[in-house]
Amino acid sequence: METKQIIETLKQAKKEAKKRNFVQKVDMVINLKDLDLKKNENHVDFFAQLHFSVGKKMKVCALCGPELLEEAKKVCDEAIPQTDFPKYAADKAAAKKLAESYDFFIAQANIMPQVAQTFGKVFGPRAKMPNPKAGCVVPPKATLGPLYEKLQNTVRIMAKKDPVIHLLTGNEDMKEEEVADNIKTIYNQLIHHLPGETNNVKEIFVKLSMGKPVKLN
Repeated sequence: METKQIIETLKQAKKEAKKRNFVQKVDMVINLKDLDLKKNENHVDFFAQLHFSVGKKMKVCALCGPELLEEAKKVCDEAIPQTDFPKYAADKAAAKKLAESYDFFIAQANIMPQVAQTFGKVFGPRAKMPNPKAGCVVPPKATLGPLYEKLQNTVRIMAKKDPVIHLLTGNEDMKEEEVADNIKTIYNQLIHHLPGETNNVKEIFVKLSMGKPVKLN
């Protein structure tokens, strides 16, 4: 996959989309093939670290005990103390609203059993549980600044039920070279998580929020 080729496809996608009075997102759609997702070993689920933002601020919430609370309040967009967990355990609607309000959740490692018990049934199906693969399960005295910055350029790539991956890769106001770099980085990391590598990729499309998909050859 060449950067020049991606930029040409991105330009075509912009032509295919009518101008709107808001900044449209740039999405990447990857259709997979010859992958039996009924088998757990074929599931795709990993975090990709990009060189650039995807054009939106990633909101991060910390679920923490007293040791991490002050640091979490200083760094994260929200910090939920352990003492508030019973409120969310008793109010599923509040837990759902919390899950939908944040992109990533950080959890203090020594209270993970309480985090799982309180939020697991709501966060789990939404792929929002604090995930050690993304570095989101941290020690009680962790410094959260570097993790918060890392998560701003992190995307989760998943295919467990359907052989389709739909990802935000940027927006129309970003430099085309940056969006292209994000697309290329995602592709290069994805193929290493597929048993057949490039042979499991059927086709890739690039589109703006309100535009038609354009195939990336």
